[in-house]
Parts: sequence; C-alpha cells; structure tokens
Amino acid sequence: MPAPRLLVLEGNPPEARDAHVAAGGAVSSQGYSALLQELLPGAVVDVCFPADAGVNLPNGQALEGYDGVAITGSSLHVYEGGPAVTQQIELAKAVLKASTPVFGSCWGLQVLTVAAGGVVRKNPKGREVGFGRSITLTEAGRKHPMYNGKHNVFNAPTVHLDEVETLAPGMTVLSTNAVSDVQSAEIRCNGAIAWGVQYHPEYPLREVATIVRRIGKRLISEGFFLDEADINIFAGDLDVLDADPANKRLAWRYGISKNVLEKPLRVGEVANWIECQVLPTRAKRGRG
Repeated sequence: MPAPRLLVLEGNPPEARDAHVAAGGAVSSQGYSALLQELLPGAVVDVCFPADAGVNLPNGQALEGYDGVAITGSSLHVYEGGPAVTQQIELAKAVLKASTPVFGSCWGLQVLTVAAGGVVRKNPKGREVGFGRSITLTEAGRKHPMYNGKHNVFNAPTVHLDEVETLAPGMTVLSTNAVSDVQSAEIRCNGAIAWGVQYHPEYPLREVATIVRRIGKRLISEGFFLDEADINIFAGDLDVLDADPANKRLAWRYGISKNVLEKPLRVGEVANWIECQVLPTRAKRGRG
C-alpha cells in the first residue's frame, strides 16, 4: 500500500511567515506537518502556500489524491479580501468538492465557513489570546468523534481577533465559550465533511510565547499587558512551561491545565481527525 499522503495549506502570506520566524517561531505549516507525521508515522506531508502571489494551486483530481488536508492559522482577515484571501477560499471550496477530509485551525475554520456559505467578522468582544478559557462542548460536541477522550470543558492555546458570525448551511457548532459562540464546528457540504476549531491544538506553548512577543505592541494597546517587560515575563514563563510541563508553580499561576500541558490531550482533536476521518476515507478509496 502507498504511504498516507496529507496536504497542509499554509494560511500566512510570505511577510507574516518571515516576521514569525524572525521572532523565533516556526512557520505554521512546518509545525503542523511535524505534528501530522508524529500522529501518522510514515505519512508523506506536502505543503501548499495559497496566500502567495503566482502560486500553482492543486486541482480537484490532485486533492482527491490526498488522504487529508489541514489548514493552518493566518494573520489575514477574510473580510478584508484580496488575492491572498480569495485564493484560499477558492481552494477550500475545491477541497470540499473533492470530499477529502479537512481539518482547519483558527483561520482554517473561518475559511471553510466562508467557502461553505457562512460569514466571518471581527469579534466585537475583542481578541482572544494566550488561552481560550472554559471552552465548553455543546450537546452535539459531547457526542462528536472529534472530542473522543476530551473533557467537556477545557482550555486551549489560542490567538484570534475574528470569529464565525453566521453559520454555513450544514454547519454544527461543537463547542463555545464566553468570547466566541463558535469555538469549533463540523461542516457538511455536498457530501464533504470538514472539522474546524477556532483555537490551536497544534501549538506548543513556545509558539504562543512567540506570537505574544511578535504582536506585543498591539496587545499592550488592547490592555492585555502593561508594557514590554510584562510581555517578556509572560512569554518567558510559557517558554519555561514548554520545556518543563510539570512546573506546578507556573501552571498554577496562569491557570494552565493538563488539557494544554499534556500533549496527547492538547492535540486530541487532530489525532481523532486522523483516526475517524483520514484513515476511513483512505480505506474507502482503496489506499489502505
């Protein structure tokens, strides 16, 4: 049997990728690819950059050749439009048309929502950053395979300014919290099934720390931090926790639970997607 083939769609344009790397982080698609290969050993993971000018996007036949597609987060905003946005929406439509299993994180959920006919807006409640608190499964979420092994209420790494305003047809909300009514959802569109989360199960704490440092001035102006020193303390503590998840003092200080600190729990949604969507579809297509 051929090796499993997965595709990661990088949501960020080149300038955002460069800025994140300069701040000490990893390109989102690289981190996602590494996680997918860890969860599905032996998988071949390709990366596409649909936000880039002049990029060649995969067509329907090529998309059907993949066993799953994952969409990363992004610094872009759907409602601002432009080629970097519209190219990604069109590609998301093509993925749905190909009926290849797709999982979207943050921007990924938003792009899939718009591709399926929903609406995304700037969240009137403001930014959610660091950790999404008290994310609570809906009745549908408690029964959904994406949350197998997950607690009914949990925290998760997050950073987003936008949210789903209007559900797409065939969209079911799976979790919610006080900041965003749609923290995760399943989208059924023309026979395709997509799973999406507004948070980032793929992010280790060091990536959250890098983002906080990179957008620090905005976070100060929005009232999350007092000054740069305040940011450096928080980000530095996250780096320590990343290296030592058993650090009880810092976990207690920031209210970071094992849902975040224990990797199998943190990445459970992605692992469940592979187990419940990618592998069964691969078998149906005669590839495993």
